[in-house]
Amino acid sequence: MITVAATQFACTEDRVENLERADRVVREAAKQGANIILIQELFETPYFCKTHEPKYFNAAMPIAENPAVRRFQSLARELNVVLPASVYERAGNAFYNSIAIIDAGGELLGTYRKSHIPESPGYHEKFYFSPGDTGFKVWRTRFGTIGVAICWDQWFPETARTMALMGAEILFFPTAIGSEPQDPKIDSRDHWQRTMQGHAAANVMPVVASNRIGTETSDRWTVAYYGSSFITDHTGAIVKQADRDSEAIITASFDLEKIREYREAWGVFRDRRPELYAPIMTLDGAVKR
Repeated sequence: MITVAATQFACTEDRVENLERADRVVREAAKQGANIILIQELFETPYFCKTHEPKYFNAAMPIAENPAVRRFQSLARELNVVLPASVYERAGNAFYNSIAIIDAGGELLGTYRKSHIPESPGYHEKFYFSPGDTGFKVWRTRFGTIGVAICWDQWFPETARTMALMGAEILFFPTAIGSEPQDPKIDSRDHWQRTMQGHAAANVMPVVASNRIGTETSDRWTVAYYGSSFITDHTGAIVKQADRDSEAIITASFDLEKIREYREAWGVFRDRRPELYAPIMTLDGAVKR
């Protein structure tokens, strides 16, 4: 039996303050019994991708030099918890939206770089990030094998299925999503959740999603992040959900062995037909012969 936690909080311009807040919610989640604790996407800063602002490239650091990664390694050792840490990574002259996977005990297992990079009003990530070059990965942690991808990745069923095929037992998605500033009538919250509920149901494994809260303003766009961090079970049902506005820590416990037995009995991986899926390897669905 393991316990997972999703957290959410608002971020300020003070990087040290944000890291202190992350430290506090991690400690509280650990007190509640969590073994794997998910913090939202890019929690060290406001979500700077609301506009094109070259100064924010200065926020990127190599993984080994990032104070949040070092702090989370210390926390993981102290609290015996697994911590996927979302950071802005500089690698030479390249910049990535990355996750450092920190095992219980503090070991850095490796890094995943966000594969799908969005570009829309208020979410100008293509200005700041190169497409990730790591491919999807899974991580054998002290408390189970996890798959971790980042925000826009979560809208693609290929992301979840690939990690499931590689042996993931639970899927984690740190996120920064809220209003669509070009059209205030759009509220994507339910669509966002249903997409990931589908991943859980189709792959027969729990999903954990952490989103930020608060309203952030740039020189052009204002975005209100809608929180609603949630955890599903292996059938896609939401078992815990935070509200839209409050700092929160939510937890749920799962018996991974029983879920594995259920998944194997359901047959969704047994009955796959990979030889028929060639169109999914192309952008236009046309099979080249």
